Amino acid sequence: MKAPAEAAADRFAFGENWTRFLATVNDERIDEAEASLKTMLEVERLDGRTFLDLGSGSGLFSLAARRLGAKVTSFDFDPDSVSCTEEVKRRYFPEDTAWAVHSGSVLDRPFMARLGSFDVVYSWGVLHHTGAMWDAIDATCASVAPEGLLFIALYNDQGGTSRRWLAIKKRYNRSSTLVRWFLVLAVGFYQETRAVLQQITRLRNPLQPSRKRRGMSRWHNLVDWVGGYPFEVAKPESVLDFCRKRGFELIRLTTMGGGLGCNEFVFRRRRT
Repeated sequence: MKAPAEAAADRFAFGENWTRFLATVNDERIDEAEASLKTMLEVERLDGRTFLDLGSGSGLFSLAARRLGAKVTSFDFDPDSVSCTEEVKRRYFPEDTAWAVHSGSVLDRPFMARLGSFDVVYSWGVLHHTGAMWDAIDATCASVAPEGLLFIALYNDQGGTSRRWLAIKKRYNRSSTLVRWFLVLAVGFYQETRAVLQQITRLRNPLQPSRKRRGMSRWHNLVDWVGGYPFEVAKPESVLDFCRKRGFELIRLTTMGGGLGCNEFVFRRRRT
């Protein structure tokens, strides 16, 4: 299934951004990605488990799962993202038969059915970029094996603020390279200034570097945030209700507290 026409026309080049990110991947970032999985999934290893990286992007988390012992299946809709994942596999696990990389869409139900079900399904910051978020979440839920884990992250619904960000993202993808650079730098300046002021009001050192999260790059995350379209959002309670109706129980939840960013959910699928 293809994305809606408007979303396809204005779609951000996620894979191009991930291609540039690959130059920054090092042991420290890989260790941070592994730590993120271990913390949220509450595991030390994934030996003997099957792991689906749905919307693999750079391939960093497919690599992290494979290093933790999982048998990994990765796929992405964006051809450049598929190439990124294949490159990461080539660098760290060349010719590994326990890691498969595919091109496909979560909205393509026959494709998802062919993949089968998995012990762990991971999709961080992906489903809200499909152009049909709730259909994508439904298809993702269906790919989790009984008693398996579902780890997803979705943009927090901020009401009017989210609608303003949607307008910025549309403008970015319809603009020239010069305007795109201006938007990224303007948003980056705004966010950094706000972060410094928050540190000062909390009587903390504003020059202390912020902690890295998940092995990601602040610059590439910023570009992804400003340009990332299609763009949908969800309130935590809406996600909880949606997944409970599909046989899932919440294991772990990290929210943005009403702020900007992704809420993280870990569910377990009940055995029926």
